[in-house]
Amino acid sequence: MKFCVNVSILFKEAPLLERFGRAAEAGFSAVEFWWPSGEDLGEVERAIKDAGLEVALFNFDAGDMPGGERGLVSDPSRREQFRDNVPVALDLAERLGSRRLNVLAGHEIPGMDRAEQLALARENVQFAADEAAGRGLEVVVEAVNTFENGPYLLYTTDQASEFVHSVGRDNVKLQYDVYHMQRMEGNLVATIREHIDEIAHIQVADSPGRGEPGTGEIRYPYVLEQIEASGYDGYVGLEYNPTTQTTEESFGWLPERVRSKGGGVADLNL
Repeated sequence: MKFCVNVSILFKEAPLLERFGRAAEAGFSAVEFWWPSGEDLGEVERAIKDAGLEVALFNFDAGDMPGGERGLVSDPSRREQFRDNVPVALDLAERLGSRRLNVLAGHEIPGMDRAEQLALARENVQFAADEAAGRGLEVVVEAVNTFENGPYLLYTTDQASEFVHSVGRDNVKLQYDVYHMQRMEGNLVATIREHIDEIAHIQVADSPGRGEPGTGEIRYPYVLEQIEASGYDGYVGLEYNPTTQTTEESFGWLPERVRSKGGGVADLNL
């Protein structure tokens, strides 16, 4: 099992460009991140390469994430913004050697039919997937919880899976976030088993506080053991809010040798 750290939510003690070095110093060999809005992409690329990191995944532009936006693809007024971002994001992925990009579905729009929104989202994801396929890249789609993210369009695994199938592209897969789905539906292991062939990326945090594994109600030794037993060979992304004074202290559950080289569940301090 191999792990990567999401530098958009971890290492918030430092500016984004410094977080890549902090991740490497903490022993990680791979990172993921949300779209680096407001950052110079050349500087982002240099910071990642200077740190000697792989990039497991990053997001397409999802709008003003700190302001509460959660995706552009289902909003008619943001269609061109998303499509303009696609080649920019794919170029960055190629330069970084990243094979996967995550697309967020967006919020329900008052007064707009849900089916119309999903149809627009489908068209936009098809566009992104077709562009990505020509470069050998994948697009992933995730369900997220509505408690913290507002009226998000896809908030259960079945909804996200149905949407992925409706897109009809072989390079469109599921991103499964254990924390979000514990909040929305529970039944984690059975759901992972059911959808494992569709899942290309997994993210973790504990519930209900979104802290590091071992700080909440999710029995992570069992969940991670079952992910391992399923044959899943992708990354497990750490996307949590540390409960500790520093981000580095929150990694106590994940021995340093596992952060860079991977390992089995028996190697974890859980």
